[in-house]
Amino acid sequence: MEHIAPELFNGLVQGAFYAIVAIGLSLIMNLTGTINMAHGSFMTLAGYFAFSLIARGTNFWFALIVAPLLAVLVAIIVERTMIRPLYGRDPVYSLLLTFGLSLIAEEAFHLIWGANTLPFSAPAALGGTVALGFMNFPAYRLFIVGVLVLAFGLLALFLYRTRFGLRLRAAVQDTEMIAALGTNTQVLYTINFGLGILLAGIAGVLAVGLLGLNPTTGNTLLMPAFVTVIIGGMGSLYGCIIGGILIGLAQSLMSIYVPAANEVIIYILMAVVLTIRPRGLFGEEGLFG
Repeated sequence: MEHIAPELFNGLVQGAFYAIVAIGLSLIMNLTGTINMAHGSFMTLAGYFAFSLIARGTNFWFALIVAPLLAVLVAIIVERTMIRPLYGRDPVYSLLLTFGLSLIAEEAFHLIWGANTLPFSAPAALGGTVALGFMNFPAYRLFIVGVLVLAFGLLALFLYRTRFGLRLRAAVQDTEMIAALGTNTQVLYTINFGLGILLAGIAGVLAVGLLGLNPTTGNTLLMPAFVTVIIGGMGSLYGCIIGGILIGLAQSLMSIYVPAANEVIIYILMAVVLTIRPRGLFGEEGLFG
């Protein structure tokens, strides 16, 4: 147990990362049909913004709040100028566009911040470990779990307890009806896109404290996040949470018993779930595509 418990806790942290990135992807795909291959680049961008803010004398806490918002600002500009014209068209167009944007972003990161991994560490207040009774666990990882749980809770409140959140959910089901009732769907699209990127930005700033900061940091979480959406099921935000936790725990267990299968286990898990339930664990039939 002493050997397995730390890995299981690490799996929960990793799964929470996958879940919050997957929820951002799912929000964007559910409403507009946009397959955002640049999602990881926005995560990396938030990390670089946080690094630049801290390098100029601000503290980690300020950067954690402001850097994701700056990434959202860039994302809204991209959405309004490049992605919006593709709404309603075959999703392959948005996939190709955002894939190209991710390549451009990676080169831009190289030019501005360099190709090497930049030093980015958690604040001293989050250093050390916390005694949990049966094990000691890094304080920064516990902080990450707390922030991600808070983000999940606030998102759920927004979507299920506010009028605007209800409109977003209704638009996923029937955009034409929402437009006929007088709602500006273009504003819905923009805010929804920004919300997805905000979640990615928060995850990006937190991730660089664990993974380091380089032009491909966000992309390391992108493919597991897509698999999380598929396993959890399109249209289900709670499915993203369950899917992320399953993948994180599966990878942690594999790292103990079969390290060579650590990466491939997520695709095996996806194949098993889709064989049993093609829509994913909590997917809604016909929602996407």
